[in-house]
Amino acid sequence: MTTPQQLLVRNAARNNAEWCAAMCRAHGVGSGFQDETWAAAVRTPLYYPDAVTLEPGADPIALLARIDTISPGASVKDSFADLDLTGAGFRVLFEAEWIHRAAGVSIPAPDLGWEVVTDPDTLHEWALAWDDGGGHRDLFGPGVLDDPETFVLAGRSADGPVLAGAVATRSERAVGVSNVFGPPHTAWPLVLHAVGRLFPALPVVGYEQGEDLAAALRYGFEAVGPLRVWAHEQPV
Repeated sequence: MTTPQQLLVRNAARNNAEWCAAMCRAHGVGSGFQDETWAAAVRTPLYYPDAVTLEPGADPIALLARIDTISPGASVKDSFADLDLTGAGFRVLFEAEWIHRAAGVSIPAPDLGWEVVTDPDTLHEWALAWDDGGGHRDLFGPGVLDDPETFVLAGRSADGPVLAGAVATRSERAVGVSNVFGPPHTAWPLVLHAVGRLFPALPVVGYEQGEDLAAALRYGFEAVGPLRVWAHEQPV
């Protein structure tokens, strides 16, 4: 029997897997959905898992058979925090909480103006602000703009630099927000206002941990269930 909480997590996990699939396509990596999991057979882009579970109680043997555990860097997003992959050489990389915000909850207009990024030059500017000197600005290349369900949101003062932003991913039952950056008191109002204008009938989902989770909860999200990300340990 599916509980209301499990249904919320299912919707969030599916949305997140669809964003992972879009990011893989932007990098020329193929992937696919099955009943219990989304997975890619070759290594995915930096920060993105090789598999995401879509249902509680997913078969770990079948899941691991769909990904590359030989080359370094394999990871699995355990959406219901119910897998034990230690026997297959994995360790828990981090834990987080899925978050959900009901549709139609209004939020005042933000201090910054916002736009949906539509051209490579603005995307490059957005990526520089998102990366903040981390050396991974090229993770968001022009291919991201080709996906019709991906919306890169940028916030800036009039004629100023990008100061905050996020990625919004529309799926059938939710819009997911990820890669939120900028001061929380600026970023979250901007992102939620933009998403509410773009997708007023859809709840907003995502996942966060630590201070970022606390900030999301202050802006009307609720935590609906734990997740784990497992990383494959390479032999020394």
